[in-house]
Amino acid sequence: MYVAHIALWTPDLERSRTFYTTFFGAVAGPRYHNPTREFTSYFLSFASGARLELMQQPGLLAAGAPRLGYAHLAIATGSLTQVNQLTERLRAAGYLVVSEPRTTGDGYYESVVADPDGNLLELTV
Repeated sequence: MYVAHIALWTPDLERSRTFYTTFFGAVAGPRYHNPTREFTSYFLSFASGARLELMQQPGLLAAGAPRLGYAHLAIATGSLTQVNQLTERLRAAGYLVVSEPRTTGDGYYESVVADPDGNLLELTV
């Protein structure tokens, strides 16, 4: 397993994309937008292979939800089967499964679980 990416919520997606591409040499992938959820994101890739996901969801900000800063740590497990198995192991051990294994609108297979402190871990292929 390895860290697949780190995700940050931002109130200004384009400003954040410009910051990381200008000062850190990140390369932005295509802009993703889910109109149903009012969710928009970019994956930024760095020369080292590290990736940062910048995310914006204005509806949540307007509702007063804390949607700025750290969002989740994504752990790549290696396969769909491992995502499913690890999700079930964590559930059986009493950890909260926030989101069941599924394929997201942007094509990722993932589940989301909370660590003992409530931090979100995205388990992905």
